[in-house]
Formats: sequence, C-alpha cells, structure tokens
Amino acid sequence: MVSVIIPLYNAEKTIQKALDSVRTQTYPAERFEVIIINDGSTDASRLVVLDYIESHPDMNIRLIDQNNGGVSKARNTGLKEAIGDYIALLDSDDEWLPEKTKHQIEFLERRGWVIDFLACRRNNSEILFPYKVKDGLAEITFNKLLIRNEAQPSTVIFKRKILKNTGYFDDNQRYTEDVNYWLKIALKNKMYILDESLVIAGGGKRTFGASGLSADLSSMEKGYRKNLKEMYGLRNITALQYLALRVFYKVKYLFLQCRQIYYNTNKIN
Repeated sequence: MVSVIIPLYNAEKTIQKALDSVRTQTYPAERFEVIIINDGSTDASRLVVLDYIESHPDMNIRLIDQNNGGVSKARNTGLKEAIGDYIALLDSDDEWLPEKTKHQIEFLERRGWVIDFLACRRNNSEILFPYKVKDGLAEITFNKLLIRNEAQPSTVIFKRKILKNTGYFDDNQRYTEDVNYWLKIALKNKMYILDESLVIAGGGKRTFGASGLSADLSSMEKGYRKNLKEMYGLRNITALQYLALRVFYKVKYLFLQCRQIYYNTNKIN
C-alpha cells in the first residue's frame, strides 16, 4: 500500500485537483490510502474535502483536523497514522501526472537495485549540478543536498523503513523543512531522483520564490542556516565546511533576491 500524506491549509481552490491527481493514477486505486491533515484552515478547505470524500466513496481517504502547527507538524501527524509500505508526499496545491506512482514503484521494487527514497522532476525542470543522471536516475547524497535540493516534497516516495531509521520532520520548522529531513535520511538510506517530470507543482509556476512558503526568501535563508548549524552540531560536517557553506548560502540568498526582483519587475512591466 502507498500512504499519501497531504497537509491542508487554506487550499480550497486547489485541493480537489490534488485529490483528482491521486484518483487518476495508473497504479491500482485499491493500493492507496490518502491521509489529509487539515492544519487549522480558515477557509472552506475542510468542506471541500468532506464533499470530495462523499462523492468518491471508492477512495480510501481520511481527514484529520488539528490546530494550526505548520507543514512539518501536519506531515508528521499523517506519517504517524500511515500504514503503507511506501509513503508518498503531496502538497495541496500540487498535482501528480497519471504515471507517477507506477513509474516510481517500478524503480523502488526493481531487482538488484537498492533505492529507499525516490523523487522525480517537476514542471519539466532539469536536474542541475551537482546531480548527474545515469541509467535514468540521479543519486542524492548528503553533500549534494548541502549545495542544492532537487527533491521537491510532492515528487517523493520513500520506503517505510525510513520512518524507523530516521524518524520524522522537525515539528517546529516551517521553512526548508524538507531539506532538513532529507539530510537526515541521506545518512542512512539510498536516495535518487527519477529523470522524469511527473509532477505539476504550484500550478506549473516557477518552483522557487514565486508563491507560497518559498516566496519568503528571507525565512528560507534562515531555514538553510538553521539546517547548517544543526548538521554542524551533530558533527555531520566539519568546521571548515560549516564556514564555507555559510558564505555559500549568503551568496545564494543574495542571488535569489536579485532574481526575484527581476522577475517581479518584468511581471509588472
């Protein structure tokens, strides 16, 4: 079974498309459970989901309500309820293409391959340095994640063993929480990116700095610094790496700020 974890916060306009994308997967419908965590939504999101559940009794969907605690706490609630052998993450404003689950499960179960965590491309984006594609996959490692994250949450499926050997998201982290979790997973598991674009993220908009949490570049930069400090405190990186990466993140933040200003100015013009 594949457990699909969907954190929900004020997504009344997009959650139906996200659920439709699960319903239209070519992977057998009876092998899914969908766990939606309503993280204190103040719009009609909860009612939209209840209507959807009533309209699609053939789907195994559970809705869990909780006070607003952020995306990490919401995902963790779902992860603790999940019973599937595989865990798939899906954000409420994203959509899966029909072949996504089937293609990823085929790789996860391929004989002779050890894959514990498998992401894929989204919005027809390319897999960029330091990742390199070989035999249709690009390997994710701890050191590569320190430079760039190419595993957007809605692209990810991972084996249940990861919950046992790594644990959960940091409950209190709202920005770059995915990178924080991936870094910890990378220490004990084999991670890859499938070189297929199988997700439409954020309606197909630019995937970083355009909207949602990633639009708050200042908080994103603080999140990266928090991750770096945590990895140093856990002695997963050296003092030299810590200092070098601090400089790298500052330069990267300034570049992204300039790029965001450029995009916003051109949008206005």
